[in-house]
Amino acid sequence: MINVLTIDREYGSGAAEIAQQIAERLGWKLWDQLLTDEVARQLECESLHVEKHEERRDPLYYRVFKAFLRGSYEGTQIAPQIKIADAENIRRVSEQVVRKAAAQGNAVIVGRGSAYYLRDEHDAFHVFIYAPFKERVRRLKQGGKSEEEAIELACNVDRDRAEFIKQNFGIKFPERHFFHLMVNSTMGEQAAVQTVLDALSAVQKA
Repeated sequence: MINVLTIDREYGSGAAEIAQQIAERLGWKLWDQLLTDEVARQLECESLHVEKHEERRDPLYYRVFKAFLRGSYEGTQIAPQIKIADAENIRRVSEQVVRKAAAQGNAVIVGRGSAYYLRDEHDAFHVFIYAPFKERVRRLKQGGKSEEEAIELACNVDRDRAEFIKQNFGIKFPERHFFHLMVNSTMGEQAAVQTVLDALSAVQKA
């Protein structure tokens, strides 16, 4: 019985809106901004900080510094006393939240590595939403970004996600074998939503 749907995506593909509509149609809880907020609550930081660092790697200089700190006496003394809201800890807490959401069931979980954390769960259905580059730029511009900002975001966010997925799972983003369904959102949001729901219904009946 499928009771968890994960939705991974290309940036600017409209996956957030599609996921929201699917959750509403199913009557399931949507774990998108809610997931970010829960990670922020557990790490005692602002949600905006988590948004800037989730699905990304820490910069090289920071990773070197952190490795040095871990090996120092001072680092071993202060580490148990602080909650560091860096990319590594955001990933760790995100995994915990994703697994807890999946265990509760009736959940639509957007990104954050959820398809890979839950790849062995038989009650999870994994979807990837994508769109051509020009369409993603158009969507981002429609959302208020300048053309320059839209192009930069469409390039860089997915590059960061690819590095995050490769580092944490050893997988090339997006690896199609991890998804039950891949949907091109240029068919329109309503059609994309219905395609996912039809596929989910078919699997439930199988």
